[in-house]
Amino acid sequence: MPLVGEFKEPKTLDDYLWVLDDQPHFHRRMQMLKKYPQVKELFGTEWRTKWLVTAVVLMQLCMGYYLREDFFTWKFWIIVYVFGATCNHCMVLAVHAISHFLAFKTFWHNKALNLLTNIPLVFPVVASFKPYHVDHHRYLGVDGMDTDLPTPFEGKLFRGVIGKIFFLSLQSVCYAIRPLIIRKQVITSYHMINWTVQLTFDAIVLYYVHWGMLAYLTASTLVGMSLHPCAAHFIAEHYAFAEGVETYSYYGILNLVSFNSGYHNEHHDFPIVPWTNLPKLRAMCPDFYETMPQHTSWVWVMWKFITDPNIGVHNRIKRLDTTNAAAKPCGAIKND
Repeated sequence: MPLVGEFKEPKTLDDYLWVLDDQPHFHRRMQMLKKYPQVKELFGTEWRTKWLVTAVVLMQLCMGYYLREDFFTWKFWIIVYVFGATCNHCMVLAVHAISHFLAFKTFWHNKALNLLTNIPLVFPVVASFKPYHVDHHRYLGVDGMDTDLPTPFEGKLFRGVIGKIFFLSLQSVCYAIRPLIIRKQVITSYHMINWTVQLTFDAIVLYYVHWGMLAYLTASTLVGMSLHPCAAHFIAEHYAFAEGVETYSYYGILNLVSFNSGYHNEHHDFPIVPWTNLPKLRAMCPDFYETMPQHTSWVWVMWKFITDPNIGVHNRIKRLDTTNAAAKPCGAIKND
């Protein structure tokens, strides 16, 4: 089982798990390509993505219209948690899949599809997501570069069972604010297009349809990013549950509504492999993946995170930028 490298136990829950080695994915990728060159056959785009995204967006718009006058009812909130939150979190993970430019062969076709994917999420997120996500792959765990790492302030604020419940409940807020603190982006024309398209849609719904429809979509996004089984992947992917292991996969049923995001080791090893081929990658290279620690339940991950006093918000592997990570290819994540 490949480990991250030298492992330093945290002195307190305010400490990260500091290591000296580079992230494991680049080195494992090279080993796998050498042993299994047929992995390259899995590279490419996935034509099904655009149709699944379109179907989920239409379902969410129809459900929002249906529930537009039921905001204060139990029916509204049950449907939000079971259906709406699942759909919108599915769209969050579709944004992730499309941001790797694996739905179409051209940049702008992928960007256009992501604008559609953003529609039921209410908040304009797709333009800012991709640059931060590229950094997450390239600088995994690097201090000051990987905005997926919680800040020291978050670790001090969200302590104990109650604090960690609040942390999970406010993940959407943390992911929105944290990058602005760690590493600000340059505003591009795509940011402006994203904001214009999204805010125009929101205004049309408010003016011509009903505020309740926008309330349904907003609630679906916020609930889907909080105490929801699908949202547990935020904890499952990189929180250190085994000594020295930085990334974890999950092969359970929730992959059916998350574009196979549970195949997270596979994804970080080969970001150019589309979501439909990640199970094939695992089957093709069993000696690399079957021996690594893996999660069997996202719900268990969330429960373990909340209740285990030895696991805090800072239970993440972290490294200084001393490994020249930028010089190493990150699996053909395309920049524009």
